[in-house]
Amino acid sequence: MMKSALETILDGFSLLVDSILPPRARTAHVRAISLQDIPLSPTTHDLLGARITTLMDYKERPVQDLVQSLKYDGGGKAAHILASVVGEYLMEEIAGDKTFSTKRILLIPLPLHASRARERGYNQIETVLARLPQEFRDGTHAELSSDVLMRTRATAPQTRLHRSERLSNVAGAFALRNDIDLRGVHIYLIDDVTTTGATLVNAATPLRRAGASVNLIALARA
Repeated sequence: MMKSALETILDGFSLLVDSILPPRARTAHVRAISLQDIPLSPTTHDLLGARITTLMDYKERPVQDLVQSLKYDGGGKAAHILASVVGEYLMEEIAGDKTFSTKRILLIPLPLHASRARERGYNQIETVLARLPQEFRDGTHAELSSDVLMRTRATAPQTRLHRSERLSNVAGAFALRNDIDLRGVHIYLIDDVTTTGATLVNAATPLRRAGASVNLIALARA
């Protein structure tokens, strides 16, 4: 059966959309990425008086594609690859510190505000941590915990703000969900991308006030 003129136009429009939509191009790039393509370069930065470890450089194209796919496309393969990256780093980190054998270790994804969580439908870092390799689960006693820390107010995206505005934007934006004692607990607080460190530093404040020792980690530095 021959197509109608309208069907032909719609088919052509679909092909055009498919060819220019960034998410589709990003998905194609991510499908082609393997773990060996990831330029892993753990680096510790002194930001706002805190030490923050980043695992990759956001300027690298594969890293950008993975992080954006994780954040906006639902994760999928990106989440699995990034879980391998995080798992490899944390395995070495935890195994290298013998004091951790006597501590409870929590992996906490940087929380989204409730409105953002509803809009996106998932927390991208929680998605990564939920896919940590079995070797990591078997080799450590670290626990994923998403119910300790919460974001108390919606904040503007940090990428749209100047450096000085980023500090005030997230100041006081995080709190513990319950009045809990975290003494003797070691926490890895994990975000996707950091620039100034403002979000991670502010999010760590209530955890430290409750007695926890906290390592700050971002998948990438922009």
